[in-house]
Amino acid sequence: MRKSLLTLAVGVSLGALTTLAAADEIDYPDGYRSWTHVKSMTIHKGHPLETPFLGIHHVYANERALHGLQSKHFADGAMLVFDQLQSEDAGAASVEGDRVLIGVMLKDNARFPQTNGWGYQAWPKDSRSQRLVDDGGLSCHGCHIQQKDRDYVFSQWRD
Repeated sequence: MRKSLLTLAVGVSLGALTTLAAADEIDYPDGYRSWTHVKSMTIHKGHPLETPFLGIHHVYANERALHGLQSKHFADGAMLVFDQLQSEDAGAASVEGDRVLIGVMLKDNARFPQTNGWGYQAWPKDSRSQRLVDDGGLSCHGCHIQQKDRDYVFSQWRD
């Protein structure tokens, strides 16, 4: 009995470590600006997500994610990129400032079972090496869980 419990505990621990490591292995999405632009939005002061998402956001989808947005079912390999920039006042217009971060959602059911098949990673400013997500994406997914009916994705395809 003890051996079975120990084996189970070790297996669960290794599974959790694998999930945490897998999120670290998400590659920076080189070339994402040539993907399909899904939407843009600005979060202003006073919005519930002001901290940490104050600014201008652009969302891009690779081909698999584009199909997922259109079909409402995301296949493994679907990737969405969230490009967050500072919003600067330019008279009667808001313009892009410096990059705040690049965020990624990657669909891979085998690698990310604890977050319903989605892996999350983010890079600050223009870094391609410093990673911001260190909990296997659990904190990101905690917010995305409210979008369960849309496969955990906030963005929607607009014809």
